[in-house]
Amino acid sequence: MTSTTESIRELLLSRIRDVADYPKPGVMFKDITPLLADPVAFTALTDVLAELCVRHGATKIVGLEARGFILAAPVAVRAGIGFIPVRKAGKLPGATLSQSYELEYGSAEIEIHAEDLDAGDRIMVIDDVLATGGTAGASLELIRRAGAQVAGVAVLMELGFLAGRARLEPALAGAPLEALITV
Repeated sequence: MTSTTESIRELLLSRIRDVADYPKPGVMFKDITPLLADPVAFTALTDVLAELCVRHGATKIVGLEARGFILAAPVAVRAGIGFIPVRKAGKLPGATLSQSYELEYGSAEIEIHAEDLDAGDRIMVIDDVLATGGTAGASLELIRRAGAQVAGVAVLMELGFLAGRARLEPALAGAPLEALITV
């Protein structure tokens, strides 16, 4: 890792606040709102993610609801490519593709407007955190079902102790997974 990359990583990490026992006892929540409030840190994050999109040949960005929207939209503008939201079921008007996925206790469903993706598109998925990999994996399935290719997945932070990377590997099918910070 270069010293510039390491200094950006340190800047980002210094702006992520630990909140003990949130949302329930025993959980250490990683709050990114201080990072978003710092224009230098937020710009550095946007620049790094935009460079990853360019490097991996992305033509569009998918942002995962909800914090993924906050990161992905400015990255799309910076990279000069389109932004497509992946929403919780029932939040998008019109025709959608949907994908269910398993949670620790139950299941959930996400949707995308299929007409926003073309067969020639290479999609970079952006989110704030990779935890168990369920939402990211479901988004990769949606992208492929819409006929587009996966350029990769980029996250601000990977919670390595939850083993989401290992669960996501088969769905990545060789596409890169870039985590700026691993905790």
